[in-house]
Amino acid sequence: MNTENIKKYCARLRLSYIPNNLDQLIVDAQNSKPTYEDFLENVLCEETKTREYKAYLNRLKQAKLPPKYNLDEYDFSHSTGVSERQLRELRQLAWLNQAYNLILMGPSGTGKTYIASGLIYDALKAGKKAYMISMEDILTCLRTKDISMSALTTYNKWLKADLLAIDDIMLFPVKKEESASFFNLINSLHEKTSVIITTNKAPTEWVQTLNDEVLATAIIDRLLYRCEVIKLAGTSYRLENRKTIFTPESTVNGKQLRKAASTTIKTQE
Repeated sequence: MNTENIKKYCARLRLSYIPNNLDQLIVDAQNSKPTYEDFLENVLCEETKTREYKAYLNRLKQAKLPPKYNLDEYDFSHSTGVSERQLRELRQLAWLNQAYNLILMGPSGTGKTYIASGLIYDALKAGKKAYMISMEDILTCLRTKDISMSALTTYNKWLKADLLAIDDIMLFPVKKEESASFFNLINSLHEKTSVIITTNKAPTEWVQTLNDEVLATAIIDRLLYRCEVIKLAGTSYRLENRKTIFTPESTVNGKQLRKAASTTIKTQE
């Protein structure tokens, strides 16, 4: 009866580790005979670890990271623009405490998304609230948050985040009303939440995408106020490591693909 009552109290307190391991905890205590203080400390410590791990898994699920995000495996030989020392400093996350932003700029395939998602992962492990989202997902949320409770909930989560990574910003044209909503989001995050931007366009080119110089200038002004801009350069990692279903000798490699694309562009010009 005592163990059943303990489990009931745990359920009311929303504890999970203690009721699931109660029988073993009692056996271990009978064998090792710890002091009351040591026993209570150990039980509460394990309960805390379990709760924190579950919270981490939940944050990781909601972050929506791509398949590869472990910066321990980052290949510095593939692209230039960020050194090992700089990446190590970024991974320490001290810049989050000052709400600094980070802009990762460069051609497709040079590691922008990999670095951004890796920093999101590091932030999650450090107990931060962090999300990886595409520009398309942001615009969809902004369009529907006034009519969809789900979209509004997502939007409010972004406002409470410690770190927000926006992938492929300004890749496609943005409508006038969407530009204003996007500015409102950036303005709400300004000096409260750190933002990582990945883009293949320089901030000066965002005016063309937004089709509004005033809004573009206002967005850039807020993002660059406390910001580190990293310009990545190199060839596309995806093209260099292209997967195929046929044998290697019967396929076209990344170098041949880039040459063919370059020839096509020159012909069109």
